Amino acid sequence: MAETSTNTLISHMPAGSKRRAAGDEDAFHKGLPLSRKLCYAVGGAPYQMTSTTKGFFLQIFLLDVVQMDAFYVSLILFMGRAWDAITDPLVGYVVSKSGRTRIGKLIPWLVFSTPFGVLSYIMMWFTPKDTMSPAFSFSWYFIMCCLFDTFMSCYHVPYSSLNMFLGGGQKDRDSATGFRMGMETFGTLAGAVIQGQIVGVYHAKRAVVCSGLNHTENILQNHSSPLLDTLHNTRRAYLIAAVILGVLYFLCCLVLFLGVKEQLAPLSILDRLRMPYLSGLRMVVKHSPYVRLVFGFLFCSLAFQMAQSNFALFCTHAAGLGAYFQHLVLIMLTSATLSVPLWQTLLVRLEKKTTLFIGMLIYAPALVIIASVQGNLPVFIVMSIMAGFSLASLYLLPWSMLPDVIDDFKVRNPTSKGLEPIFYSCYVFFNKFGGGVSVGISTMALHFAGYKSGACSHNATVITTLRVLFAPVPIALLLVGMVLFCFYPINEARRQQIQEELRKAVTVL
Repeated sequence: MAETSTNTLISHMPAGSKRRAAGDEDAFHKGLPLSRKLCYAVGGAPYQMTSTTKGFFLQIFLLDVVQMDAFYVSLILFMGRAWDAITDPLVGYVVSKSGRTRIGKLIPWLVFSTPFGVLSYIMMWFTPKDTMSPAFSFSWYFIMCCLFDTFMSCYHVPYSSLNMFLGGGQKDRDSATGFRMGMETFGTLAGAVIQGQIVGVYHAKRAVVCSGLNHTENILQNHSSPLLDTLHNTRRAYLIAAVILGVLYFLCCLVLFLGVKEQLAPLSILDRLRMPYLSGLRMVVKHSPYVRLVFGFLFCSLAFQMAQSNFALFCTHAAGLGAYFQHLVLIMLTSATLSVPLWQTLLVRLEKKTTLFIGMLIYAPALVIIASVQGNLPVFIVMSIMAGFSLASLYLLPWSMLPDVIDDFKVRNPTSKGLEPIFYSCYVFFNKFGGGVSVGISTMALHFAGYKSGACSHNATVITTLRVLFAPVPIALLLVGMVLFCFYPINEARRQQIQEELRKAVTVL
């Protein structure tokens, strides 16, 4: 198969492409310098910093700080994520059609989208008025969410595709992915630390005030209430945290720009996609290993995002630990950050799919115990460490498996080049779409259960709904994802065969 694929490739290549490909053989075997891996990894931090703060804090920010009705919050979260998901294939299409510039094909997208992404992120946490009509507050936050998600797609899709154009071979890309996931988990930790510690103080004060009040569902209408002072301070704290994260977002992009130069990959191009977009998309979605990986990742990601989006509300209203939830988030993400090197080691020693199953199986018991125990902080701490350990495997393994799928596609379809942005954009699309579905359904379920924005206490139906959304539903989704991963066909033997075919193609060229 390698000989047939290589001969087919050569017969379809112009002379200039053959000369460039021949010059890339040394880059394929030479490997990646550590500095390039580190600079590439730093570029992944902005996406995880901002998505973590959105995932853990946006829902409670809109419900209890902005005091928006749960129905409108569900619309913002679902429609915003749906828009976010739609922009990824669109950005992937535009990126694939863009030409190569003096600084590359992908990096200009990262550089020019960053200032707009930073500004829209800050505005997403800004409260324009103390009191806003439902229509105005919905419009403001929905527009800001959509703008930020659009600019982040313009950053993240090219960044993800850049993994295929760093130079080196499969082991180098796996190593770069390990560095990237380590930095991304550190980004989630940094986002949680900055956001959690700045705003957590005021959430804790609100919990203390609420504990001394009765009949609090309408207490915020009283302008002399101490809750109003806490509310104003909380809004200011969210804005300060957003500004700090925005500055870090800009600095990470700067490091990426200065430290990474695009390199041509085997059987790839860094120029405009000449194939019609829909034809390329059809080829991508017909590649069975990709479909199985995407849908397995979708359901596992759904499970994690369902639990993540409801964690703050669960701790605040169901577990009685509202004053500690930001510390539990910090513990969980610290565990995830520290465990990435362990998962990278297991990934090298075991098959990727086996390592993924080990990581997923750890998550379910942690959710069950957290949902079953009320107000026991030591148990919550231990289970948060366990959940973070599992979370790291979801950060690392699916993104490490995607380059293998793309390489498999390239050796099977050697004349279909330049489709990497489509692979990555569709991959991100399903992840974000799943997140939108999970958050939208969660908030809508709370609306029908009778959740009251700004209230200090809620009825039994709301508490039960939070428990169901936090454990049983994510566990069911996780099991579906694991079943789908059972049918993922690329094992270690097939992976070695793919790399051998790529090496032969580069050598012949």
